Amino acid sequence: MINALSGIAAECWNILNEAAPYVLFGFFAAGLLKALIPEKMILRHLGGNGFSSVFKASLFGIPLPLCSCGVIPVATGLRKQGASKGATASFLVSVPETGVDSVAITWALLDPLMTVIRPIAAFLTALLTGGLINLLPEEKSLQSTEPTSDCGCVEDGNASSDNSRQPLFQRIRQGIVYAFTELLKDIGGWLMLGILIAGTISYFVPVNFVERYLGGELSSLLIMLVVGIPLYICASASTPIAAALVLKGLSPGAALVFLLAGPATNAATMTVVAKQLGKAAVTVYVIAIAICSLVIGWLTNVLYAALEVDITQWVDLAEHSTDSPLYLISAIVLLLLLARNYLPAKKSPETDCGCKPPSGGG
Repeated sequence: MINALSGIAAECWNILNEAAPYVLFGFFAAGLLKALIPEKMILRHLGGNGFSSVFKASLFGIPLPLCSCGVIPVATGLRKQGASKGATASFLVSVPETGVDSVAITWALLDPLMTVIRPIAAFLTALLTGGLINLLPEEKSLQSTEPTSDCGCVEDGNASSDNSRQPLFQRIRQGIVYAFTELLKDIGGWLMLGILIAGTISYFVPVNFVERYLGGELSSLLIMLVVGIPLYICASASTPIAAALVLKGLSPGAALVFLLAGPATNAATMTVVAKQLGKAAVTVYVIAIAICSLVIGWLTNVLYAALEVDITQWVDLAEHSTDSPLYLISAIVLLLLLARNYLPAKKSPETDCGCKPPSGGG
């Protein structure tokens, strides 16, 4: 038992060491995005029922630093401010499926090709999902609801004040503080859970387990879809799990299916889609994500085979390139930031919404 726990701990530490510099860079980039992209600009472009609003929502959502929990109140706020059904759905897909933080972690734990494919796949999935939902007729019985996150807090989609008139340095400072406090608290716990699961997989699951026990290429795509759809996990947390499975024989395409389906589909998102966009939209939403994930996953396998790229070589290389003090320092800094955010702190009534995310708000 002790040997198993120490082995899992060692695997988790290796994964954390490997990812930490890229995680910190991802959060820093998220802070810059928060500071430099005015929220009013996003709201201005997502209204109307045309294809352009769906396209813009799919595009704007890709780099935004929001987790699966945080995107829900924002998307609801967008809908209440006049965003089309399709644009709202596209936003709900593209934001949690990728982001600057998860892109950085993908580079660290998977490979450069997957780092490029992942945001493109998220964009295409969001585009198709939003486009199909825009074709649905309006339902008269749509329920009005307050923007709520899955953890039960009521948040105002318009709560964020427009800081575009503030000096640039002040906006950047506020963005960086946001990234390493609120955003890190939202995502950090789930990221650590993902690392724990990945470490457990790395320790217990034998090499080539997937090839040996989970069937061929198509069946592995379907299995990862079935696993990913009900699973509540954010894009950053899903990456170390996917990397661990790749090392055990999972194809890049099946890993991508998991990375696409997991973050975009969960009970909280389904509830928001039903209330804000209609019950028919829920069916379209899930089917569109499932079809896109499977098709893009299969095409990803074809691309890797055509280019003769072995994703496991990059993952193995990354595992053995963490000897630099930078990795150790980054891991320690990340752990200290997480500890600081999760230590009990006195909160003012204005900022405390009463949410207690399970080691992170998802």
